[in-house]
Amino acid sequence: MPVTYDCVVPWGRSFDEYVRMFGLTEHDLTRKILGCGDGPASFNKTMRERGNSVVSIDPIYQFSAAQIRERIDATYQQVMEQTRQNADKFLWTTIPSLEALGRIRMSAMLEFLDDYETGTAEGRYRFEELPSLSFADSAFDLALCSHFLFLYSDNLSEEFHREAIAEMLRVAREVRIFPILDLNANLSRYVEPMIAYFSACGFQVKILDVDYEFQRGGNKMMKLQGYV
Repeated sequence: MPVTYDCVVPWGRSFDEYVRMFGLTEHDLTRKILGCGDGPASFNKTMRERGNSVVSIDPIYQFSAAQIRERIDATYQQVMEQTRQNADKFLWTTIPSLEALGRIRMSAMLEFLDDYETGTAEGRYRFEELPSLSFADSAFDLALCSHFLFLYSDNLSEEFHREAIAEMLRVAREVRIFPILDLNANLSRYVEPMIAYFSACGFQVKILDVDYEFQRGGNKMMKLQGYV
């Protein structure tokens, strides 16, 4: 059966997953990073512990830690059940089972919640949302977008994708998006139009293999940057 969600659901990934999903090198991790749609991921917390710079933005950051925890609890079983019913769309190697998936995701989300109030006070978690950001042009070296654009092709329009990517390219010198599949592990119908549009606008657009695959075939990211 197809995977469907009425809206974007909070589902946190870990620092190690971010590194693998986006092919982040040690040099990349020292750059000024913006995480777009980070939700309850633990990437920001671990980056701070390492002494690195990252700002995460998400509309969920308008809420308190208790409210976010309520939202996680309300959607957790729905996500797990949809994953169970569509287990054939996933590669159960690094994450060996549905139970392991639940533990890994909840661990990342609890780490996020533990850091959330401190990170908000420090300006590391900011209530903003694509496709309109408050940051200055080229404020960041690298913008990352995890499990939002392309994944929610049934929820977000082609125009939204175009505007969101353009805004990330405005505030960051380089943009990486993962995955390029939709919720049902099919290549998003917006990938080719985005390649064509931004290439015509003068940007380098590449589809690169990465050392991460949970959705079957989901081992590629889109990388965009200006020509130098």
